[in-house]
Amino acid sequence: MRRATAIVRIIAAVAVIAAVISTFLDTSTRSPVNPFNFFGFFTVQSNLIAAAVLAATALTSLLRRPIPATLVIVRAAATTYMVVTGVVYNTLLTGLPGGIDLDWANTVLHLVFPVYCLLDWLLFPDTFRVPLRKLGYVAAYPLAWLAVVLVRGATDGWVPYPFLDPSHGYVPVALSVVGIAVAIVGIGALVFTLGSSGLRQRRTGP
Repeated sequence: MRRATAIVRIIAAVAVIAAVISTFLDTSTRSPVNPFNFFGFFTVQSNLIAAAVLAATALTSLLRRPIPATLVIVRAAATTYMVVTGVVYNTLLTGLPGGIDLDWANTVLHLVFPVYCLLDWLLFPDTFRVPLRKLGYVAAYPLAWLAVVLVRGATDGWVPYPFLDPSHGYVPVALSVVGIAVAIVGIGALVFTLGSSGLRQRRTGP
């Protein structure tokens, strides 16, 4: 079972990488692509982070080594990012201009992989139950991403999503930032809790 789970995780990670590369190539065939802009999207970054974490977890399992508690915490964070990606896109961004034109890749990155990551977290929780006191680690990457986006929006004018565009005023942007922070912490707490009460008992991580 552990080997089969690892193989499925690797397949999922490869599918995500293929979707990202295909999207980049598809976009670049129609107009020049600035890699800093393309890889600046939270969707792209969170998918690649989650794919890397799942691949690392799978390889550790295939090598018959225990899953480090740190890797489980990072996986909890990556699962949170993917759930946020799926929820935000499918409730706020679907149908808006500037999205992914390659339909299959869009479906993989915004729907299939977010759902898979959540199911993988619930069904195959590995070794450690992640305590809520580790929730602060989840916010580190999104806060860094937001800081970079806000600096770029105020300097070169590029923003990945319309609700972070400073041309609409900084009050709406501030409200969006607060909303994102609340969503990440709330969804992270839910992910941690659901993982803790998953389908099999686990030891508590450090």
